[in-house]
Amino acid sequence: MTTATLTSKGQITVPAQVRHDLKVGAGDRVEFLQIAPGRYEFVALTRSVTELKGMFGKPGKSVTIEDMNKAIAQRGAAAR
Repeated sequence: MTTATLTSKGQITVPAQVRHDLKVGAGDRVEFLQIAPGRYEFVALTRSVTELKGMFGKPGKSVTIEDMNKAIAQRGAAAR
């Protein structure tokens, strides 16, 4: 059994093994679902990459890898 301690601010640290099993990390959202009076289920609110398909629409134009590398190099040089 894995346990955690509640702080005076109402916070807990989710044990490393639980975070690993749920595939969650810093900034990820979780949900507490009541499954019975006094019993809750801790659920990771993660999404599959396939759920993001179509979220941003189609790009206006294609960009080559060479163009991307050139833009990165120019911004890097300008930042110095």
